[in-house]
Amino acid sequence: MSFFQQEESDEYEDVSTVMVRNSHLDLMDQDILYHLALGSGSHDLRAMFGDVKFVCMGGTPKRMEQFAYKLMEEISYKIPTGTKLQDISRYSYRYSMYKVGPVLCISHGMGMPSVGILLHEIIKLMFHAKVVDPVFFRIGTSGGIGLEGGTVIISDEAVDGFLQPHLELQILGKLVRRSSILDKKLQWELKSLAEPDDPYPTMIGKTVCTSDFYEGQGRMDGAFCDFTEEEKMEYLEKLKANGVRNIEMESLAFAALTHHAGIKAAVVCVTLLDRLKGDQIHYPKEVLDEWQQRPQALVCRYIKKYLSKRGMILNNHCGSINVKSPRRFKLVQQESESYD
Repeated sequence: MSFFQQEESDEYEDVSTVMVRNSHLDLMDQDILYHLALGSGSHDLRAMFGDVKFVCMGGTPKRMEQFAYKLMEEISYKIPTGTKLQDISRYSYRYSMYKVGPVLCISHGMGMPSVGILLHEIIKLMFHAKVVDPVFFRIGTSGGIGLEGGTVIISDEAVDGFLQPHLELQILGKLVRRSSILDKKLQWELKSLAEPDDPYPTMIGKTVCTSDFYEGQGRMDGAFCDFTEEEKMEYLEKLKANGVRNIEMESLAFAALTHHAGIKAAVVCVTLLDRLKGDQIHYPKEVLDEWQQRPQALVCRYIKKYLSKRGMILNNHCGSINVKSPRRFKLVQQESESYD
């Protein structure tokens, strides 16, 4: 059955489908989500986020704020007169989070450590809010492998620099591997929404995720470089021969953590250059700004189609700050501001 055809109850469920694999949380007085400036005891998380269906993540706060406003237009979402879109996590000073009806728009920063911290807390947020069957999207930019700038890539697999489809974590001095699996059906549903009139190609392909922007991606313009142009090109050609279409720095952690939590997820990125032709981006800002909107447009189409099929009535108020304990709310603010 297609995701667009699923039948769901309009009532909140009593149990979330999101898997939080940590029994220690049950022993805590409250679960403080430090980097979101939220807490399970200080906020009514179910009232604020219980209707969430989609979580969209991208690198910068500004980009995700722009995406939130774009989404408002696409789904004709209105906020009460005299109010404006609020950054729900503004007291954390780390990530920005906006809520547009059943959609969360969140900045995840740069690199796997940043997106990993965010995902731990967003997964717990979904669990505390008793969210059922959420869909997560990473919307971002990347370097293309044999593809011109402006191409949209839907990742069918996230792999590391050795082309291995798992995230390696060092936990208590031991190496732990978690599979980086993305939902196949979701990939093809997204691909089906690419329109013939789009002035750019949209394709499905493998994504290499690195922990570094320079040497880790084979760039020769960083502070250090101990390899030759020939060695670099040999590696990039190897990636291309193995079906890799782009390189970025978040997909591996994003895929591994969402899969571990039982969450359906997809990565949609635009290429900003062809790495087989160079390391630096030379396009003007207005061109890059338009390109960055292309993955957003595809995800917007998906969300809009889902809402249209369901005939959902958006709750304009869900997502406003709902404090149930002022004392604990102040504690959460203090903890978030001091947690480095």
